[in-house]
Amino acid sequence: MSSILIVDDALADRTLVSGIAAAWNDCEVRLADSGPAALDMVAQDPPDLILTDMHMPEMDGLELVTAVREMNPAIPVVLMTAMGSEEMAARALRAGAASYVPKRRLAEDLVATLRQVVSTAQGERTMGRLMHHVSESDTTFSLFTDRSLIRMAVDHVLHLLRSLPLRDQTERLRVGIALEEALNNAYYHGNLEVREAAGADRRKYAEVAAARRAEKPYSDRRIHLRIQIDRCRAEFRVRDDGHGFDWRPWMSGDSVAQQEGRGIALMRSVMDDVQFSDAGNEVLLRKNRYRDVGADDPVDTAGAAG
Repeated sequence: MSSILIVDDALADRTLVSGIAAAWNDCEVRLADSGPAALDMVAQDPPDLILTDMHMPEMDGLELVTAVREMNPAIPVVLMTAMGSEEMAARALRAGAASYVPKRRLAEDLVATLRQVVSTAQGERTMGRLMHHVSESDTTFSLFTDRSLIRMAVDHVLHLLRSLPLRDQTERLRVGIALEEALNNAYYHGNLEVREAAGADRRKYAEVAAARRAEKPYSDRRIHLRIQIDRCRAEFRVRDDGHGFDWRPWMSGDSVAQQEGRGIALMRSVMDDVQFSDAGNEVLLRKNRYRDVGADDPVDTAGAAG
């Protein structure tokens, strides 16, 4: 059973969020009404995940992300953001938050976000010692449009990322989540083109996707993933067989696009470089080694560099 610590200074919001979270996977829900109270609970009994409001007195969500990462970098922190706080969310992601979910979309997106972060963290914690000694890897997959294969591919990458010196366990987790967002975009928006049928109603995505996976031409399409990892950097190329999309508004700072482009915001905040092809059906994600580790330093299985 997963344990989730919910941090929010508003009683009504804590009650609402805890109700949604508790319904997922029969998880154990703990509550804190402030950042300092949350840190005391983390010190006494670390949760599997922290879900925190962005705007709180005394210690806001951004400060809590920084404090948790210093105290226990293995605990992922997910932010709940209000309308118009996309820039603050981006700052928190750069500071080390694992993901975020807009408060206006809690009913639709919270459970999926919790599932993504917890499952990725669980996969990261089962990594084998052997992966620390990989010097170079180059693998290409041609995946059926299948969410279970996406999950397996992300877990495989988390194994390989043990060979790339990153800041800490949370950073590996964040890279895995960013890659999963790119693969999910290829799945939903690229190969299955769910938006043309579901519009902006994301509650219909799963229904449309299930139907289209059995229909041509969607059923013939593949997600192409190339993974290149060495001791200096990781590069991921994700290409779908769809018609592509106009990615420019999401990359240019358009405020309306940013409200809907959570996946791209995650990619840009975590990765050192994000490049789309002109057609928009391929994206290159690049993550460099942590700068404080020398190029010839071994990866310490117990330390932050691993």
